[in-house]
Amino acid sequence: MIDSKFIRGLSVDWSAIPEDSYLRGIPAIAGLDALAFDRNVTFLVGENATGKSTLLEAVAVAYGFNPEGGTLNFRFSTWDEPGTLGDALRLVKSYRRARTGYFFRAESFFNLASKAAEYDAERGRPSYGNVSLHEQSHGESFLSFFQTFDGPGLYLMDEPEAALSPQRQLTLLLHMARMAAGDAQFIVASHSPILLGLPDAQLLSFDGGAIHEIAWEETDSYRVTKLFLDQREGLLKKLLED
Repeated sequence: MIDSKFIRGLSVDWSAIPEDSYLRGIPAIAGLDALAFDRNVTFLVGENATGKSTLLEAVAVAYGFNPEGGTLNFRFSTWDEPGTLGDALRLVKSYRRARTGYFFRAESFFNLASKAAEYDAERGRPSYGNVSLHEQSHGESFLSFFQTFDGPGLYLMDEPEAALSPQRQLTLLLHMARMAAGDAQFIVASHSPILLGLPDAQLLSFDGGAIHEIAWEETDSYRVTKLFLDQREGLLKKLLED
């Protein structure tokens, strides 16, 4: 069977990273030499500040995406951050080059939506869903942006669930599953137990100081959510008493 992934893995050239870099203080990143992406959907999971977004941004930059998000054609910047992990990352690519795709960052989506509107106006084409992203609700604009893209491509997403209701997360999950079955590749940093439940996805945990594969039921996103749903009254009573 032909490997349909655009990125098969990565390695880090630590000689390109200064000795005093903050990257060496992130355990999961500092211990990273090489990593393989085994499936068409890979989720990066773990607690905040464990390095998920740092690695995802580095992959995006190394592949040619704009650091603040967008398609491979987006070129804009509101800040400049030299010496990032992307400068030292070496991607193991397949024979195919992604012609479509995007790098989604929830934190910079407003800037991305503004730039998308400029591009659409310049090219005289309709906006996402025929409505400007800025004229839609936050969640609607997120989903409109995702659903615009289809077909085989590389899609990097940082916390796409940020503005989505549980129902909209299910919509996104189904969209991702359909696209992955059509040879699209996703690498996604997420805390959503709904998205993480996508069948046959590879889950890489950044907890514990080293990146390692983990089962859905072993993720904190699943375990904490299940604990709250199963034992809400007792858990809240204990937490509030403490």
